[in-house]
Amino acid sequence: MRWNKASLLALPALASAHGAHHLHQEAFSQERLDELEQKWGTDWGFSGISTFAHLPHTRCLTHPEKAYDIAILGAPFDTAVSYRPGARFGPRAIRSGSARQTSFRGYNARAGLNPFTSWANIVDCGDIPITPFDNALALRQMSEAYLELAGRGPTEKSSESGVKYFSKPKVITLGGDHSVALPALRALNKAYGHPITVVHFDAHLDTWHPAKYPSAWIDPEDPTTQSFLNHGSMFWLASTEGLIANGSSVHAGLRTRLSGDDATDYEDDTQQGWMRISTDDIDDIGTKGIIESIMGRVGTETPVYLSIDIDVIDPGLAPATGTPEPGGWSTRELIRILRGIEGLNVVGADVVEVSPAYDSSAEITSVAAAQVVYEILTSIVRKGLTEQAKIGSNKSSEKDEL
Repeated sequence: MRWNKASLLALPALASAHGAHHLHQEAFSQERLDELEQKWGTDWGFSGISTFAHLPHTRCLTHPEKAYDIAILGAPFDTAVSYRPGARFGPRAIRSGSARQTSFRGYNARAGLNPFTSWANIVDCGDIPITPFDNALALRQMSEAYLELAGRGPTEKSSESGVKYFSKPKVITLGGDHSVALPALRALNKAYGHPITVVHFDAHLDTWHPAKYPSAWIDPEDPTTQSFLNHGSMFWLASTEGLIANGSSVHAGLRTRLSGDDATDYEDDTQQGWMRISTDDIDDIGTKGIIESIMGRVGTETPVYLSIDIDVIDPGLAPATGTPEPGGWSTRELIRILRGIEGLNVVGADVVEVSPAYDSSAEITSVAAAQVVYEILTSIVRKGLTEQAKIGSNKSSEKDEL
């Protein structure tokens, strides 16, 4: 082989490239990996890819091998709204609003824990890809997505703990309009084998028969009518499907106008098994009274789906929502109530109806929604620790008896 001058000059570079390639083939020591993680593994609130609270991202629907204890899941769907659209951008906005939530500054002083560094493996599962063109197909897509995730098992660590609360992963949905609660309840009903209690924070009932909307063009007796899926009727649909526990579910923060000329809407709601707490009740019994009413109704053992429409907050404080109603609770009051009901056995949750096009430049609605998700995460993690302590206490008692 003949070497020219150019080839000889290129030899050092080739040798260097070969050495670099060889270096990358070698296994790095754990010490070296830890060093790299310490140097480059942290994001500031304003840096990094936008996941909820900078959590690791996995497309859980396409990676069934990925185990987690709590999943953040976006449902960017808003074609079942009756007034202002835009909640399809809600998941993205809530993630943006969570930017200042980080694992290195995530300690929740009221609960005495950091939900991001405690026992739970929490991941951001991304969004369900939902069609904006066909509500029947969209409902099918969401239903199948939730059923897929409901069939997943817990992490190995949680499974080995023996704590029943850890036996099924929890999904917290970022909406999307409120109709996303229907497919979530379908999946939970299948996973737990019985109707689920719903604790529902909202300005509106959302238990209306779909025919309460102008319906001259549809058959009000045909349950397959596509327009029956709307964000004011999904709990009516869930009730007719036997998904909601009759007699233990609660609305909180109500201040809606009703249909027609009387209180028939309330009668229908009562028949479906709901208890109602109005926004005005807080003036008479305070946040403590609201908390006691919810906990007295639901208890700490019943599996609960926690559903929070951001319009429960007054639109002066959370304007970016589809159906704003003046006179709502403050963000502080809602958070205080959520903290007070942390003993609930929450098996799934949603925060919905954030429509960021109507928000201020300060993103106040999105930031409020992100804080609500943080409080739910904290309560689920704390409940897990409480249940774990009970198991430990029972084992100690058994040893003492022996």
